[in-house]
Amino acid sequence: MKKSAIALGLVAGLAFPALAEAKTVMLNTTLADYGGNGAYLAIYLTDAQGKVHSTLHVAGRKTKYHKHLREWARGNTADARTIDGITGASVGSGQSLKVSVAVADALIDAGYQIRIDSAVENGRDNPAEVIVPLTAAAAGKPTAGKGYVKSFRFDM
Repeated sequence: MKKSAIALGLVAGLAFPALAEAKTVMLNTTLADYGGNGAYLAIYLTDAQGKVHSTLHVAGRKTKYHKHLREWARGNTADARTIDGITGASVGSGQSLKVSVAVADALIDAGYQIRIDSAVENGRDNPAEVIVPLTAAAAGKPTAGKGYVKSFRFDM
């Protein structure tokens, strides 16, 4: 009985710190009023050299359009059926997308960036439309996009 309790304590001691090593990050993206079809968005993390680290969220379920999210698609080595982020519907003109994601503490203030690519059917593709450093100092500060994204902000 005593050995079981010690073993359980060791397992719990190893498991619970792992849960504390990620922060919940709220991503808030508001699109401009552009008219037309819903936008496809890829929100992803890159390292200091701009290499795709992981996908946080993809808005737009039809994978045939994901190639228009160029910077993300180029760096995304995962099979389209196993995207490592959450996927959802495309986002309409003037609408907002709010999602919550878990980001490892080790990535914050470590040179990583949050990037957004956007594309609209019969419209322009905007690779790396938004680039924001994943830092505590950048949290809560809105950033304007260069295309369909009116503003983006993340909160921790």
